[in-house]
Amino acid sequence: MMEDTIAAISTPLGEGGIAVIRVSGPEAVEQADRLFRPADKLKNAASHTVHYGHIADPLTGETVEEVLVTVMLAPRSFTMENVVEIGCHGGLVSVKRVLDLLLAGGVRLAEPGEFTKRAFLNGRIDLTQAEAVIDVIRAKSDKAHKVALKQVEGSLSQKVKKLRQQLVEVMAHLEVNIDYPEHDVEELTTAFIRDKGTDAIRQVGALLKSAGEGKLIREGITTAIVGRPNVGKSSLLNALAQENRAIVTDIPGTTRDVIEEYVTMNGIPLKLLDTAGIRETEDVVEKIGVERSLGALDEADLILFVLNANESLNDDERRLLKELHSRPTLVILNKTDLPEQVDMQVVSEWYPAERIVRMSVLEEEGLDRLEKAVTDLFFLGDVEGSDFTYVSNVRHIQLLRQANEALQDAVAAADQYVPIDMIQIDFRRAWEFLGEIVGDQMADSLVDQIFSQFCLGK
Repeated sequence: MMEDTIAAISTPLGEGGIAVIRVSGPEAVEQADRLFRPADKLKNAASHTVHYGHIADPLTGETVEEVLVTVMLAPRSFTMENVVEIGCHGGLVSVKRVLDLLLAGGVRLAEPGEFTKRAFLNGRIDLTQAEAVIDVIRAKSDKAHKVALKQVEGSLSQKVKKLRQQLVEVMAHLEVNIDYPEHDVEELTTAFIRDKGTDAIRQVGALLKSAGEGKLIREGITTAIVGRPNVGKSSLLNALAQENRAIVTDIPGTTRDVIEEYVTMNGIPLKLLDTAGIRETEDVVEKIGVERSLGALDEADLILFVLNANESLNDDERRLLKELHSRPTLVILNKTDLPEQVDMQVVSEWYPAERIVRMSVLEEEGLDRLEKAVTDLFFLGDVEGSDFTYVSNVRHIQLLRQANEALQDAVAAADQYVPIDMIQIDFRRAWEFLGEIVGDQMADSLVDQIFSQFCLGK
């Protein structure tokens, strides 16, 4: 438990129907009661009750706000401390005056993420659940929100803790053999290490397998829309965004810079990059746009290469078809409402049928096929799967990789009949790496760094 009491505005600043100020700590109830009228009502309140009244300046007696105050007593609160939430009218002036009165009485302004940090330090949640809180807040799609919510509920930490317990049992078995070598049967111990180590590697591998998909669900798929001028790149962006985000004209070279737009496709966020048409040009500004288009290809997770189905391929398109086929690329055959002139033999030489999408953006035809092609390319047609426990945090992914490497070393060492006290070191390394994921093995500086990414009031 922390020794001081903290407060912060937990709702976005600005005009709104209500605003909430959260207070947490040993003096949360007393500090709120100091301002609340009728006086002394909150200190006698039962936990999880809501009380109507007013906030008044204790020095002047002036009524500052009309409020609803919720009292949650330890340990039945988010932080496991006494918590009071003051609901007042939304607006910069009213909420700031209430917060200023709390701070004037000795309450400290909370640091970013400090409420969640206290929940972690007080043992209510582990570190994976704490980190998932910020993912819930920042979720850009239903699927990202669902993944984060599952982690808040502990789906990932349960798997990690179960695996750590299995490694403890392995280390205990090895410790017995180290202390009593006369009872050790080398062949049986080697088989035991190989069996348990291989099973742990399989479990870590299953989590790592979900990492690519989880990261895409969490952060979105960076999608570059490329092609020569006037093939319908900007029209495709507008169709996906369902608004006129990019200027569309018959004049080649209209788009001269990279336009960014977030859209959701089958529950997955896509960060669309509409690029300048790729062609040789003497126009200085357009040339810079073309260079940026080529740069967007390097950072893209997905490339939508748009071709005009009504025209023959030019040299640049033939070159890009060849260069991009090894990348996650979908070929968009646009303007299929017109007679087909594109050389499909060349396209099919580099791309299988499932990576070719026929569309008419003008007629709003083919968007469903594009959605299916994206889902098939990244998620094998199934975004959720049966488990829906995705690893999406970069820190978690790195630690899982390190744990996997340590387990691989342990199994390899057993096969080479390395002394078991050396093998135990590798199992302990894996156990410690997994402990860093859930926060059992953590430096204070790293904990501070993680929670500094949170917003105030959370």
